[in-house]
Amino acid sequence: MCIGIPMQVIEDRDLMALCRGRNGDEVVNMMLIGSQPAGTWVVNFLGSARDILTAQEADLINRALDGLVAAANGETDFDPYFPNVGAAHG
Repeated sequence: MCIGIPMQVIEDRDLMALCRGRNGDEVVNMMLIGSQPAGTWVVNFLGSARDILTAQEADLINRALDGLVAAANGETDFDPYFPNVGAAHG
């Protein structure tokens, strides 16, 4: 399974970019979305940026990924990781 990881562009390098995300820094291929300025959030799949994200989208994805880690560690309270899920259905 491949999971997209939000990363923020730190340094543009034409069709590559140095990006920072939850697992540290990585050089990411930008060919599918084009060169992006520093500060831009992208979703990275296996070393390639696939889409541009807003800061809010990046935060929501990171929270969901934190929730997956919490579930794997046996936690059962997921409200902090998915803050708007109950509100939409309650």
